[in-house]
Amino acid sequence: MAAWFNRQGDKAGDPGNARIFPGDAGANPDDVPTGEIAAHLIAAADTGGRRDIQRLRDDRAALIQLCLYALDRTQSCGIVTRIEEGLADVGVTALRPDGEQFDPARHEAGGTVSTSDDSLTGTVAETEIVGFRDGDALLRAPVVTVYTAGEPT
Repeated sequence: MAAWFNRQGDKAGDPGNARIFPGDAGANPDDVPTGEIAAHLIAAADTGGRRDIQRLRDDRAALIQLCLYALDRTQSCGIVTRIEEGLADVGVTALRPDGEQFDPARHEAGGTVSTSDDSLTGTVAETEIVGFRDGDALLRAPVVTVYTAGEPT
């Protein structure tokens, strides 16, 4: 584009009105003003951009899955915290539904614990395995222990 501004002269020989015309022999397509770029060149660039965006989305998803894999296998609380913070920075939220009403559409029951308090029946007692959400997409449902009615054993 810089060459377009710096080019001296045009078809009429007026240096104050310098332009490159699409039909100029040896014209560099990058030096042609946007309004004169052929539609097929714009379409080709646009398609390439969409492929690049899709590749970036796929790479992001792979990195998130790698982080979840590492998170599940680490023994260090500090590393768990750091990975969760890093995921949160890119929009991936950890799900710990302790105290929420159990919902089989959003939670996976890993076990139950008895309680004599009827108000706790059907409530998540604790999160066994943290779940994750990326925006509106559930990546992994949290595995939880649910309170059930009855005397604790």
